[in-house]
Amino acid sequence: MYVNRTYRASHAFTEGRTSFCVSHRKSDLWVAVDSASFVPEMPEVCHQILVAMWTEMEEYLAADPDYAHALVPYAPKSGAPDIFRRMSAASSVAGIGPMGGVAAACSELLAMRLATQIPYREIIIENGGDIFARCLGSLDVAVWAGESPLSGKVGFRVPSGGTDVGICTSSGTVGPSLSFGVADAVMVVCRDAVLADCLATAYANRVKSIDDVESVAEALGNETEVIAAAVVKDDRIGIAGQLTPIFFK
Repeated sequence: MYVNRTYRASHAFTEGRTSFCVSHRKSDLWVAVDSASFVPEMPEVCHQILVAMWTEMEEYLAADPDYAHALVPYAPKSGAPDIFRRMSAASSVAGIGPMGGVAAACSELLAMRLATQIPYREIIIENGGDIFARCLGSLDVAVWAGESPLSGKVGFRVPSGGTDVGICTSSGTVGPSLSFGVADAVMVVCRDAVLADCLATAYANRVKSIDDVESVAEALGNETEVIAAAVVKDDRIGIAGQLTPIFFK
């Protein structure tokens, strides 16, 4: 099912970078690289990588269909592609099914494989509200929370410093992804993007009402790998972690 990603109109990561979109199957990725590294064939190379990734995933899932439907941690079979081992490892920490990390895992793998073909200095990949980034500076990222009056108003200045960072968001009210909660948004920032994706999904499941916002944010802040987190429901927000929130007009 196609989802019009209207929030991309507000992306402010393009200064000094060249951006493009690539899509295949259930992946619809927005990619930005530093303009000095961009070459005209980069979008096509990314598309080829994405097609190859999906071919690998579909071949494996045909042989292990339970992996795709597991709602609890699930170990991949021997010889599974790396992406399944990455998702299983992160989801076991978060306590959810491994496909909860597939968006960030696809972005991460695309970035890794692209680097072996076309070197770059910086890359940002957004996949359904989940971001994998490797940038020299920091990124100002707002929480997109659908119809909440706080949507796009609060966020974080996320340090990257040339190392990987994941900024992932899960929602029970926005988008087609499965959620057992009612959060408008749960954003998680980690150095491990796949873990950030899984933790965002897991903790969004815990928000059953507006009264859960503060307790869920506090619990997220106690996760050792979490740099920052925000939990939004209606007009209430809970903030946790090491980063001071910033406010957008």
